[in-house]
Amino acid sequence: ARALTPQTAETDAIRFLVGTQSLRYDNQIHIIDFDDENNIINKNVLLHQVGEIWHISTSPADKGVLATCYNKTSDSKVMTCAAVWRMPKELESGSHESPDDSSSNTQTLELLCHLDNTAHGNMACVMWEPMGDGKKIISLADNNILLWDLQESSAKAVLSSSAALEGKGQLKFTSGRWSPHHNCTQIATANDTTVRGWDTRSMRQIYCIENAHGQLVRDLDFNPNKQYYLASCGDDCKVKFWDTRNITEPVKTLEEHSHWVWNVRYNHSHDQLILTGSSDSRVILSNMVSISSEPFGHMVDDDELSDQEDQHQEEKIKEPLQDSVIATYEEHEDSVYAVEWSSADPWLFASLSYDGRLVINRVPRALKYHILL
Repeated sequence: ARALTPQTAETDAIRFLVGTQSLRYDNQIHIIDFDDENNIINKNVLLHQVGEIWHISTSPADKGVLATCYNKTSDSKVMTCAAVWRMPKELESGSHESPDDSSSNTQTLELLCHLDNTAHGNMACVMWEPMGDGKKIISLADNNILLWDLQESSAKAVLSSSAALEGKGQLKFTSGRWSPHHNCTQIATANDTTVRGWDTRSMRQIYCIENAHGQLVRDLDFNPNKQYYLASCGDDCKVKFWDTRNITEPVKTLEEHSHWVWNVRYNHSHDQLILTGSSDSRVILSNMVSISSEPFGHMVDDDELSDQEDQHQEEKIKEPLQDSVIATYEEHEDSVYAVEWSSADPWLFASLSYDGRLVINRVPRALKYHILL
C-alpha cells in the first residue's frame, strides 16, 4: 500500500483511509477507526475493483465522498485514472463497531463520476478545495492542471479550467497541494526538481522555485497558519521550508533522512510539528519552532505582569526555542510512502509503509504539554 489519507470531514472520530496496491487480488480501501480510549484499531474493508490505488483524498465537506487515482490496464497499456466515490451510508462516520465476520460482508464503493482524463494523460493526484463545500477539485495529469466542478451531488464532473506546463522534454507533475490561504485561490505543484505556485482563478503561474531540490520533488505542504510558508521534500533526502515571497533560498532545511523523502505534513493546529516519511523506513517528527506561527511560545499581556515578573518575562522572550528532531519512529521495515495527521486529534498521526503496515503514533506527552502550557 502507498495511499493514505485522514477522513478530512470527520472531526470527532479518529479515522484514516488506506488504499491497497495488489496485483493479484481486487484492491481495497481499508477504513481504519482508532478508538483512543481503549487503544483499539477497528477496520472496515471496501472493494475498489478498478485497479491498484496510487493516491487517495477525501472531501472536506462530505464524510462519505472520496477520490482515488488508480491504475487501469487497457490494450496492454497502463493508464492512471481518477474517480470520485461514495462509501456506503453506514460507514460514513467513524464508528467503533467492528463487524463480527469482516470477510463475509465486504462492501463496494459506489462510483459517483470519473475525472475523465484520457486526453490529458496519467493522473498523479487529486486535491479538494480545502475550505470549500466539496464541489471543487483539482487533478494533476502528466503536465496538465485540471480544475473540476462537481455537480448533481458529485455525480458529474465538469472541467471548468485548465493549464499546461510548457517546456522542453516530457514534463510531469509528481504532486501538488491546495493552499488553505488567499481564499483558496492558490495551489503549489511539484514537477521534476521544480516547485511552482499557481493562481486558480487565472490558471497562471505566480512563482517558480527552480531546483528547489537536487533531485525529484516528491511532496509539498502549506503551513496552515502562516500564509506564505510551504514545505517540500524529495529524493535529495532533504526537507525544505520556503517563504513564497522570497524564493531564492529556503528559510530552513532538514537533513535527517538517509533516503528519498516521500511525504511532509504540517500539523493542522500546531504548525511547528512536522512529520516526514522516507524510504529509509523511518518516520521523523520535528519541532520547527523558529519558523512556526508562535516562534517565541505564547506571548503574555504586559498588563498582567508585575515589575519583577516583567524583567523575567523579557529574558524569557529573548531566547527562542531551538528547532529539533523530537522523535524517530522505526516501526516500519519497508519504505514509508505516506504520513498523515489525524483530522480529529492534533496529537495523533499515522504512517504507512509499502508492505501494508499502518502504524498509529502519538506526539510524546512531554512535548504536548510543553506546547500547551
